[in-house]
Amino acid sequence: MHRTRNEIDIDAPAGVVFGVIADPVRWPRFFAPTVHVERTGLGEGRERIRIWATGNGEVRTWTSLRTVDPVRRTVEFHQEVSAPPVRSMSGLWTVRDRDGGGVRLVLEHEFEAVDGEPAGVAWIRSATDGNSRQELGNLKRIAESWDRLDDLLFSFEDEIRIDAAPDTVYAFLHDAGRWEERLPHVARMDFEETPDGVQRLAMRTRGKDGSTHLTESVRVCFPGERIVYKQLVTPKLIAGHTGEWVLEKSGGGVLVRSRHTVSLDEDMIGAVPGTGDTPASAREAVRAAIGGNSRATLALAKEFAENADNG
Repeated sequence: MHRTRNEIDIDAPAGVVFGVIADPVRWPRFFAPTVHVERTGLGEGRERIRIWATGNGEVRTWTSLRTVDPVRRTVEFHQEVSAPPVRSMSGLWTVRDRDGGGVRLVLEHEFEAVDGEPAGVAWIRSATDGNSRQELGNLKRIAESWDRLDDLLFSFEDEIRIDAAPDTVYAFLHDAGRWEERLPHVARMDFEETPDGVQRLAMRTRGKDGSTHLTESVRVCFPGERIVYKQLVTPKLIAGHTGEWVLEKSGGGVLVRSRHTVSLDEDMIGAVPGTGDTPASAREAVRAAIGGNSRATLALAKEFAENADNG
């Protein structure tokens, strides 16, 4: 059995720090390695969650049981279903008050590798330490700016009704490898997909002024229903961007929603031409750019699907 321990001091109230740890569904917004989290229940302080996250540049998924104790401000976890080379993984989050204010956040892991292979142990230790340092640093940044988070974090959505079969619409959104030929705002797309529906996208997008910017994303696909994603490489001004395409049957067609949650990079506000110098103007510029691309994609999905279904 191998162990790791990471910790960080945070100048924020204990309740704020613990609140982030206790709500894993929001982790993709805050923690760089976390792509998506599904909570599947239990209740009364215990929960089962499935996590998709990056580690050492790879995307892995696993299922964990967690025990959340708001009185002791601890969260214990144990992986029920691990991904090789992990044989078993458990750990503990602890939020401790510091003398003079603020808290110390401690994250501990205990793990075994499949067959005890040294290469597996090294991979797990590297991924665990790297992700833990990122998560603690992300949490410190978020918690210490909590009073300004309403200005920096925002969500929005666009929707369209498409008179076509949901499977046809889903196929258009799923086949991102063909977006370079189908979407005018996509200048280049590098695409790969694993058998379990995890996609990696490196997309160069055209702006209205003719410039292009690169984004890299991981998408998790739930066939026929939705596609969730996390941008791993974002444009300037954006610290984090998560989203999803959601399909809902509506009469003989389908209602498609494009949802986004964006966190602004506070240090870049006022530094990107054309986005203003206040959080409000930055939010408006980001909403216009991302929403414009989403609406364009939805319109082309409608055109494609309705034409396909009508022969």
